[in-house]
Amino acid sequence: MKLIVGLGNPGKEYEGTRHNCGFMVIDKLAEKLNVNIDLSKFKGLYTKFKYRGEDVILLKPQTYMNLSGESVNAIMQFFKIEKDDLLVIYDDLDMPVGKLRLRKTGSAGGHNGIKNIIAHLNSQDFKRIRVGIDRHKYMKVVDYVLSRFTKEENEAISQGIENAANAIIDYLDHDFDYVMNRYN
Repeated sequence: MKLIVGLGNPGKEYEGTRHNCGFMVIDKLAEKLNVNIDLSKFKGLYTKFKYRGEDVILLKPQTYMNLSGESVNAIMQFFKIEKDDLLVIYDDLDMPVGKLRLRKTGSAGGHNGIKNIIAHLNSQDFKRIRVGIDRHKYMKVVDYVLSRFTKEENEAISQGIENAANAIIDYLDHDFDYVMNRYN
């Protein structure tokens, strides 16, 4: 069983913001796989389905970013999912808009949602896809991550979300090393 988690903040006011890249990728993936994320439990919205005979769960934690680990841990405990079968998608300030970086492990790099997941799992050994949102020289980080993409950035972020969804489908079909070599 694979658990694929997109990080973001719940609520209409956060839709389309930079910090919600993980939600955007999960939504694009659900569209491509023709599934609905319509179940509410484990402090999140999720769906469970079969992909080529394997159970797959898509999760959008509804705890707000800084408490994402509560939702991730709850669903992992309930379904007995191993850390090796967890993939987390989230935004990264230190990469250009839309650029992807795939890793098997790593630190939180200042990302509070990842910090909380690491704390709840007591491990940083889980797969992740970071989606670049860039950094603003003059805006406070908290204001910037909750801002929307500019018209000029829309094409790049749309392509990044598309690429991330395709990378996840490749991950369901191949091992993660293959996917890292293809998308990094």
